[in-house]
Amino acid sequence: MSDAIRVLVCDDQALIRTGFATIIDAQPDLEVVGECGDGRAAVDLAGRLRPDVVVMDVRMPVLDGIGATRLLAGAGVAEPVKVLVVTTFNLDEYVYEALRAGASGFLLKDAPPAQLLHGIRTVATGAALLAPEVTRQLVGRYAARIRPVGGGPDDVPLTPRELEVLRLIANGLSNSEIAATLVISQETVKTYVSRILTKLGLRDRVQAVVYAYRRGLVT
Repeated sequence: MSDAIRVLVCDDQALIRTGFATIIDAQPDLEVVGECGDGRAAVDLAGRLRPDVVVMDVRMPVLDGIGATRLLAGAGVAEPVKVLVVTTFNLDEYVYEALRAGASGFLLKDAPPAQLLHGIRTVATGAALLAPEVTRQLVGRYAARIRPVGGGPDDVPLTPRELEVLRLIANGLSNSEIAATLVISQETVKTYVSRILTKLGLRDRVQAVVYAYRRGLVT
């Protein structure tokens, strides 16, 4: 188990917490190292256990998932922990805030077990778990809340093509869709995405979407 992905499960509903833990522990490459029922406990446990991924609920007592995510993975955190937010998207009005707080992605609570496992593995690799169709839903619902911080395209340190790729990412296009739109290969798209994240100091695709809207690059 030394190479297993270490997971901390945080949800205030014991049945959901136990269910997640059972599903995760049944996998040879995953290991649940702790469970808790509120965000404050998640922050404390993560500090002691150093999990690779925290599966985080949003609505919890003491400290909610957004506040906990900000403390675990937000801007300025010296050793950020990867957070996978699990939420009821149609009811939860705080998904955008959770992503902005530093979450690497999110899943629906009624997602099948295979998606949960895939999500944990994806986030553990450093990739963002934000499917293009979910990006479109997220942006459509929360774009009005995103307040531009000033500046514009001229203030963004990207080439015109990189800027174009960033806008397409923010509009919810997958790598294959971007490749088809720009008539370039998917490998070239991956290279552009990597350059964009590096130049802007962003961790993943989720942060790129937020950045583009904050900069007013897309509306």
